[in-house]
Amino acid sequence: MKFLRPTLLTLACLLSQPAWSDDLPSLGDASSGIVSPEQEYQLGRAWLSMLRGQVGQLSDPILKDYVESSVYKLAETSQLQDRRLEFVLIASPQLNAFAAPGGIIGVNGGLFLHAQTEAEYASVLAHELAHLSQRHFARGVEAQQRMQLPLMAALLAGVVAAAAGAGDAGIAAIMSTQAAAIQSQRRFSRQNEQEADRIGLINLEKAGYDPRAMPSMFERLMRQYRYDQKPPEFLLTHPVNESRIADTRNRAEQYNKQGREDSLRYQLVRARVQLRFESTPGLGTKRFRAMLEENPQLDAARYGLALSLIKGGQLDEARETLAPLLKSQPDDLLYNLASVELDITANRLPQALERVQRMLQLYPGSYPAQQARIDVLTKQGKTGEAERELDRLAERRPRDPDIWYQVSEMRGLTGNIVGLHQARAEYFALVGDYGQAVEQLDLAKRRSNNFQLASRIDARQRQLEEEKRMIEGMR
Repeated sequence: MKFLRPTLLTLACLLSQPAWSDDLPSLGDASSGIVSPEQEYQLGRAWLSMLRGQVGQLSDPILKDYVESSVYKLAETSQLQDRRLEFVLIASPQLNAFAAPGGIIGVNGGLFLHAQTEAEYASVLAHELAHLSQRHFARGVEAQQRMQLPLMAALLAGVVAAAAGAGDAGIAAIMSTQAAAIQSQRRFSRQNEQEADRIGLINLEKAGYDPRAMPSMFERLMRQYRYDQKPPEFLLTHPVNESRIADTRNRAEQYNKQGREDSLRYQLVRARVQLRFESTPGLGTKRFRAMLEENPQLDAARYGLALSLIKGGQLDEARETLAPLLKSQPDDLLYNLASVELDITANRLPQALERVQRMLQLYPGSYPAQQARIDVLTKQGKTGEAERELDRLAERRPRDPDIWYQVSEMRGLTGNIVGLHQARAEYFALVGDYGQAVEQLDLAKRRSNNFQLASRIDARQRQLEEEKRMIEGMR
């Protein structure tokens, strides 16, 4: 593995070193002089492209849409000035969430497994947004200018290994290298954590949630992992102790106690994530049946059961399970998209298309509904229409590698070979493989017989080559 130069390495240190509670620091101009907001933005995108190339991600449009909309809603009431956010959803059941400079928000699927209510989920992300709004990365660079490169390189290796799912090896690397930096970094780190707790609580209350969800989440996690020799990454980067819990609880009690704790939408999304991490649909079916037996009114469990039945091929029972949900809320997007998935699986494509068209009328611009329509059109063999829909979706989500992957596949089906190579170039750039990206544009130029198109491809190739040089300069 090649190691990144000090600027990017310091980011890894910030994301992985211990933190406790202490006095709050003051944010001056020095950090902006060292790392400007625009530099943070560029650094964050470069780091994200490399991360995407090394970890598995969750591509579920419903989950992505929920995370993006919920975080943007929290950002509206936060102190974050630059709201050019970008997201990465990591396909790991381990508890973790993080914020990287430049507005990068990372969420493991495991956050949904551990956060039992929407307020608990929001408390974690409000905390991460506070790290961004207070520019803790820039302040960390200022505080860590004398950190030795070998230490940072070793720590980065542990961070990447843990994020990529190396488990014991990654955690061991982090634990072994953290000890050397604790004494010099402890005070600044605990200041960051206390500040993020305090500002996160303010943001949580402003966004309409119950602030007491934050100490409740911390308390449950501390009990759950008190004697665990392999704590989740989140507890390595955000250590929880009695004093931190007491401090956040005391602060939370000062706020409005009428904030909401949960929502059905969160529990529906949580059910999807729970099913995603079951080893077989049958285990998911067993889980949701047991939940329904305990509480027959639990709509999230009924929804999860319907999804697991669809995945298990038990389509008649899935339709019966969905029926009460659709009857009670005939216009609910998630229930209707589950029915669309059922109809696609049963090859009832006209019915699926009719339903998804109605959803797009009710929810114009909905990414999950647009994706469902593309899925139906593809199944119907209407590849030209599906390609046009994907092109529109790519315009709306130009930095989503999942979309560009689909665009390239669809252009291959329609015989648009130049477009296929262009789409592959965008995909490879977003996952950090700039060599492949530039090569794909070379292939596109060779097949292009249109001067204007060739000029556009050439201009994009120069942009990607410049990005490639910037990335290589960090290695």
